[in-house]
Amino acid sequence: MAAWLGLWGSYHCFTAVSLSLVIVLVHGVDNAIYSFNIGHEVKRNQVKNCDFFQGSWVFDNSFNPLYDSSSCPFIGGGFDCQKNGRPDQNYLKYRWQPHGCDLPRFNGIDFLEKHRNKKILFVGDSLSNNMWRSLICMLHSAVPNSDYTFGSRGSLSTFSLPEYGVSVNWLKNGFLVDMGYEKIGKVLKLDSISAGSQWLGADVLIFNSYHWWTHSGRLQTWDYFRFGHKTVKEMDHMEAYKIAMTTWGNWVDKNIDTSKTRVFFQGVAAVHLK
Repeated sequence: MAAWLGLWGSYHCFTAVSLSLVIVLVHGVDNAIYSFNIGHEVKRNQVKNCDFFQGSWVFDNSFNPLYDSSSCPFIGGGFDCQKNGRPDQNYLKYRWQPHGCDLPRFNGIDFLEKHRNKKILFVGDSLSNNMWRSLICMLHSAVPNSDYTFGSRGSLSTFSLPEYGVSVNWLKNGFLVDMGYEKIGKVLKLDSISAGSQWLGADVLIFNSYHWWTHSGRLQTWDYFRFGHKTVKEMDHMEAYKIAMTTWGNWVDKNIDTSKTRVFFQGVAAVHLK
């Protein structure tokens, strides 16, 4: 079904590093030899059987970011650390290091060729927004002279490179299950997904949900939970999250042909409010 990705994101400090594992898995391991972040080459069989999910973030002073935030036109005010006055740049020198191998360095042109005429869709909250913006900045940096389209309508934000027929989109949906507006208030429906038709047709789906489920008080965006015929004002938020993600997983199993569409799931996001 879906693979769990242990990535992190920060709303106020935005870098390409949070996309590392997604990029490896979507990018594939088709080449015989790769160029790696740390400057040496490793043969395909050393990468093919590696578990990219098991590892840690390491500081590498030789690591160069895949794009410069000042030259990426897709980063808004709250996402640009340097523009917002962060004095250091050490956070740009971290890379993901799997325990069993080295991580292939992202090659934007190769990525675009492999995903020619493909659609990639992020679905989730601000962490998905982070990853989406990171990826499109990386692609724009790889082909800076290529024409692109960029825009948003409602909850859907889009980016495409017509030269390659590639589209990379983000659909804002922090719960994945339905939120209904009724006379009693906003009802979070734990066993209902009516917006799933928007997820169909993508070649790669990257889902995210967790942070919104932890909200309470003024940050909470719903009034009631509903599961089956039962509507309650309050319940354990993690139990509600478990029910909702089971609903989402069942929807994926029923509606997505994983031989044609790659599905990923990222859960926990770092707290990023100040």
